[in-house]
Amino acid sequence: MLADQPYHHGSLRQVLLASAENTLEREGVDGLSLRKLAREAGVSHAAPSKHFRDRRALLDALAESGFHRLTGTLAEAVAGARPDARARFVALADAYVTFALAHPALLALMYGTKHAPGATEQLLAAGHESMDLTVRIVTEAQAAGDIGPGDADRIALVAFAAFHGIATLAAGGMLDGAPVDEVVTAASDLFWRGLAQA
Repeated sequence: MLADQPYHHGSLRQVLLASAENTLEREGVDGLSLRKLAREAGVSHAAPSKHFRDRRALLDALAESGFHRLTGTLAEAVAGARPDARARFVALADAYVTFALAHPALLALMYGTKHAPGATEQLLAAGHESMDLTVRIVTEAQAAGDIGPGDADRIALVAFAAFHGIATLAAGGMLDGAPVDEVVTAASDLFWRGLAQA
């Protein structure tokens, strides 16, 4: 019997999400189907419906999970950096670009789903977590006098846009041979110097 017996402790949802991400990176969004994922997991074709009512729900859950992982990755990098705000900012930038390059299809799904009409509250909240972390670093740096005053939300958004852009260019082979880590470091330095002069 193909029931979800191997996943009786509730891990089928995680198995389906992991399989969905693998398929997404290999074949893109068009390659995803609940029936195919069920077959790969060795469960009945109806089993995934216990966790995802349809393909849209699966994509939402995959995007939400991606945002949680991204935030966890960024938080870990920041926690492992030197305690000064600049070092934490550089660590966050490096971690973001590394994540983006390791999971390009997932990142595209994350942002595309977050900004699509009808995005769930859970997805929107997950999508704001990593930005909130960036805002905290900026706010703490301003409080310490490391950078000048300004709208912390806007500064964080511009920083995210800069590093997302670097990741996009790197993924497309459009950095003209410049090593991505050197570009991230240069962008971080330029950005920070501009903030310090504000």
